[in-house]
Amino acid sequence: MSFAGATSSGFTTCPVPLPHRTEITVGHGGGGKLTQDLIDAVFRPAFANPALDAQHDGALLKFPGGGRLAFTTDSHVVSPLFFPGGDIGKIAVNGTVNDLCMCGARPLWLSAGFILEEGFSVETLRQIVASMKAAADAAGVAIVTGDTKVVERGKGDGLYVTTAGVGVIETPLTIAPTSVRAGDAIVLSGDLGRHGMAIMATRANLSFESAIESDCAPLVAPVQALLAAGLEVHCLRDLTRGGLASSLVEIAESAKLALAIDAAKVPVSELVNGACEILGLDPLYVANEGRFVCILPEAQAAQAVEIINLTSTDTRADATARAVIIGKVKPGPAGQVTQRSVIGAERIVDRLSGEQLPRIC
Repeated sequence: MSFAGATSSGFTTCPVPLPHRTEITVGHGGGGKLTQDLIDAVFRPAFANPALDAQHDGALLKFPGGGRLAFTTDSHVVSPLFFPGGDIGKIAVNGTVNDLCMCGARPLWLSAGFILEEGFSVETLRQIVASMKAAADAAGVAIVTGDTKVVERGKGDGLYVTTAGVGVIETPLTIAPTSVRAGDAIVLSGDLGRHGMAIMATRANLSFESAIESDCAPLVAPVQALLAAGLEVHCLRDLTRGGLASSLVEIAESAKLALAIDAAKVPVSELVNGACEILGLDPLYVANEGRFVCILPEAQAAQAVEIINLTSTDTRADATARAVIIGKVKPGPAGQVTQRSVIGAERIVDRLSGEQLPRIC
């Protein structure tokens, strides 16, 4: 559900789709229908090639000698720069690291580009760079190159960060939506919505009994453990902009299969669920920065859940942080995602038309 307009409490205007496509709106950055429309209308026709057309979290590239690399890039405009559980530096590193992980790669090297606004605090920049260093160390990657640009005061909103990453693919598997098969199980690595609600609570000065902290974290350990165990992982997808719902729709469309999930099995903490109810948001569409889905043969799903839980970096006692099986893949209708409610009714899950939470990452 999108907000209809701005208020004095700190909520941000989220535009509904325009009947024309002559101007960029905030909704074009939300990971939903408008984002896909922009990609299909502008970027794919201009840059079309097999690596890009796969529409994966990164490009899978072969190099002489028979090996494969994964390459990805991401820009970060999150507001505010600091939030419970992280900051723009931490999310910049983990966002790119996790995209490489979703390709089945072991992340190795990152680049970092900084767009700074004149007047930005050098001490604040030092804090963010230190956070990036700590996140890179935790993920086992090195930031090996970068760039810095400065724009005039009032034209940059403080700081934007762009990161790109390279990782080596050591598994013979092709981990991509096109590898998904009917009968596969859908495993969710933990509870939904903590990152998006941490950002929104900070923006709107909302107070809860306990603080909602972002789930921002690297996914290297669980993904590498799944591969090391020899599981036949078909697809991985981290649940960032657009949340679980948009990710599942993207997978279903690329795989030309149907995905069905059970609402009663999708974990959402009481705090996040309460915040979503107050704000009129659906947790399925709220952004995450440390959660992913793994699609693999049903016979291996229970083992995958066990491995993810053993390697999770989430130390909370809350059971919702644990991995669970939430659904399965069906033969059709192609591209359709359905959710079974707690009372047994089914509904179609689609991409958002506009932007639920702008500047979330």
